[in-house]
Amino acid sequence: MIPKREELPGIIMEFKVRSSRKERTPKETVKAALTQIEENNYDEELLTLGVKRERILHYGFAFDGKEVLIG
Repeated sequence: MIPKREELPGIIMEFKVRSSRKERTPKETVKAALTQIEENNYDEELLTLGVKRERILHYGFAFDGKEVLIG
């Protein structure tokens, strides 16, 4: 999400459905989502637009059936 004003943060969200073959818990799925944000350099577009790195928030959403964990 690109902030409309300089004082607002930029927000990057990654949504993942827990795969029982890859993760045992929703917490592991959140960790995988946050790792994906870092490895794929999702901050780059916001940085290019002038958003400072310390103003970018990362959120990982893990879905496991009807349960959702956000980290």
